[in-house]
Amino acid sequence: MENGVTGNSLDRTTPAEKIRVLIVDDSASVRQTLAEIISSAPDLEVMATASDPYVAAERIRREIPDVIFLDIEMPRMDGLTFLRKIMSQRPIPVVICSTLTEEGSTTFMQALEAGAVDVVTKPRIDTHRALNDARMRICDVARAAAHARFSRTRRAFPTKVESKLSTDVIIPPRPLRRGGSALSDRVVCIGSSTGGTEALRVILTAMPADCPAIAIVQHMPENFTAAFARRLDGLCAITVKEAEEGDMLQPGKALIAPGDRHMLLERVGRHYRVTLRDGPPVSRHRPSVNVLFRSAAQNAGANAQGILLTGMGDDGASGIGEMKTAGARTLAQDEASCVVFGMPGEAIRLGGVDKVVALERIAGEILGNTETRAS
Repeated sequence: MENGVTGNSLDRTTPAEKIRVLIVDDSASVRQTLAEIISSAPDLEVMATASDPYVAAERIRREIPDVIFLDIEMPRMDGLTFLRKIMSQRPIPVVICSTLTEEGSTTFMQALEAGAVDVVTKPRIDTHRALNDARMRICDVARAAAHARFSRTRRAFPTKVESKLSTDVIIPPRPLRRGGSALSDRVVCIGSSTGGTEALRVILTAMPADCPAIAIVQHMPENFTAAFARRLDGLCAITVKEAEEGDMLQPGKALIAPGDRHMLLERVGRHYRVTLRDGPPVSRHRPSVNVLFRSAAQNAGANAQGILLTGMGDDGASGIGEMKTAGARTLAQDEASCVVFGMPGEAIRLGGVDKVVALERIAGEILGNTETRAS
């Protein structure tokens, strides 16, 4: 222990590929649980833990972490103030780790707008499933944050491939036929992860009130998706809400999958509605983009448009390929405008993308306002 900071000495030898994490939380038990979870991954290490932002700032002066896990509610200085200081002085990828629920949604959204890369809930360890889910989510978010674009001088880390379940555990595959009914509504399906909150804001605020129906999977914990949807609803001409079981997809409306539930598309006559399912994480996520995209391929076909935005890993990469096989038009955000080029990059590599588009042009592509050209 040194001035409230725990961690390795500065003369330690660190494998170049390890991602160094600084944990800042006033709860000793939370710091210990996070440290144990992060240290369990061979490509991650806890550089230090700090009980408040002042202690963390002193440690950062001595050594720069690759990622910071930061609580919001702390004594002496709150996490939001500390986050803004970090971003104004020396940007470092910050993940907000909080117990905030919908009552704290304003603070949560302010943290994202101030530059936080992602958000996780403080780990629950009361059940085996909760602990496993927390370990997977926290370690994956740490890796994604380390890859986020902040500075040209940041270290590059290899992408670690972890075991994962396929979409088959939620939706069985079936033969896909190209085409769709001309009498059916158009529907736009969007998947995003790290950096996606800002990307979705750019796209949805450009949508007119009569735009096609939009279904969205953004990797985000439960209790945060409702706040995110409300924030976007207040900024947009269209209606944006967290999806509920049986909600109809209608022009001028965007539905965001609730955290911790898979969202599927179902056809009802010429229209579509969403259904929500529990089940294991698919491609290490719940909700999973692959689940939404497969349901769109099977039920909407050529009447759908698939869009894959910034994010770590490969969720959505196989699903968007299925949408393309079924006749849907598919787009991916380009590397230059992505915070992390993992998900769109993998989809492009697998051949499931018709066109690669800069973020600021995606709204026009949805509305058909841009000239079509080969990527």
